Amino acid sequence: MSSELEVPTTEYRLPTTLPTTDYGLRTTDYGDEPPDSPTLAEAARRWSSAYVHIPFCARRCPYCDFAVVASDEAGGLDTGRYVDGLIVEIGMEPDPSAVDAINFGGGTPTRLRPDDLARIVGAIESRIGIADGAEISIEANPEDWTIAFARDLREVGFNRVSFGVQSFDPVVLAALGRVHSSRDAERAFDAARRAGFTNVSIDLIYGTPEESDESWRRTVARAIALEPAHLSAYALTVEGGTALSRAVLDGAPGPDPDDQADRYEYLDDALRSAGFVRYEVSNWARPGYSCRYNLSTWMMGEFSAFGTGAHDHRGGVRARNIRRLDTYLDRIESGVRPRAGSECLGEFESERERFMVGLRLASGVAPGSIGGPFVTSDEGHRLLDAAVIDVRDGRVVVLKPLLTDLVARSVLSVSADDC
Repeated sequence: MSSELEVPTTEYRLPTTLPTTDYGLRTTDYGDEPPDSPTLAEAARRWSSAYVHIPFCARRCPYCDFAVVASDEAGGLDTGRYVDGLIVEIGMEPDPSAVDAINFGGGTPTRLRPDDLARIVGAIESRIGIADGAEISIEANPEDWTIAFARDLREVGFNRVSFGVQSFDPVVLAALGRVHSSRDAERAFDAARRAGFTNVSIDLIYGTPEESDESWRRTVARAIALEPAHLSAYALTVEGGTALSRAVLDGAPGPDPDDQADRYEYLDDALRSAGFVRYEVSNWARPGYSCRYNLSTWMMGEFSAFGTGAHDHRGGVRARNIRRLDTYLDRIESGVRPRAGSECLGEFESERERFMVGLRLASGVAPGSIGGPFVTSDEGHRLLDAAVIDVRDGRVVVLKPLLTDLVARSVLSVSADDC
């Protein structure tokens, strides 16, 4: 590592201001609001958050196009150098203000040791500040999780964990390149609970060609049986440059959109019957357990982001970091912020993005200066007549969540001259 890189050398100790109990929206003034509440959504606009990207993975999944590095790739084991770099980057953050939520994503954040994760949380507390009752969340793979690891994370201040389960079918897991078993997922979930995590989420992927209707029904049943506080589910997509995309180009079957729509609707019905509330296209929560970080970003709250490929939004500026691990570290070690680019959003662009992203929320989005011209346009009337969208309690709501992207693309027909 370059001698120019300066990192704190004192031993990190857990700040006393970090929460010692699980975060849930019940601990805020909005505890009685359901996950799909407009009041809760509008409150999220005032929250600020931080995202920390950890790129390390044991292996690269065939469908993944994120900024990751596998353990057998260059730099894939250099976690200590990366953590040092993250701490320096956090120290570069201008105009810091205390965050209401922190999310560690990846990659696989649990490839780091708890003491390294503690150093990162400590750097955020020191430079930016962590609000009382903040949500501190981490994404995890079941195979990395033990009760001892979970207890260490609770000591660090983590109060939410999201497990990348993806499926409970061994055939589907193998097709997705996952190395854990369904029993690993259940053991990890149990270990999290026993360590004191009450805010536990599960991620699923649906629509893998190897998945049958019955397979999906079993996966949904086993996920619900674990009684998570939150569940996210995403359709398998074929992203350019991935192993999956190359296989499909060579003739392997790809996901079937009709099958994926059926899977989604089955999941939504099952989760509603089990007491979950859908609050975003791909996210369901029990009352009190909406993800604060997610709500904040969807409502265009300000968020800082650190690490390879991370994107942030501060003061009307969107910026993104360099994706390559070696280039990112070289920049950091030269004392330069590792930016790959930035975009200053004008008033119209910012308002349009707020409206388009807000359409993903089940609570809908306040129309602002974009919504009115959109709803009264020819395209808006067509969507209203088809019962794809509606205006309820002064908010534009997408009634058919699977068509949310289509509705968002239609918003692009509204120009600044229309507003």
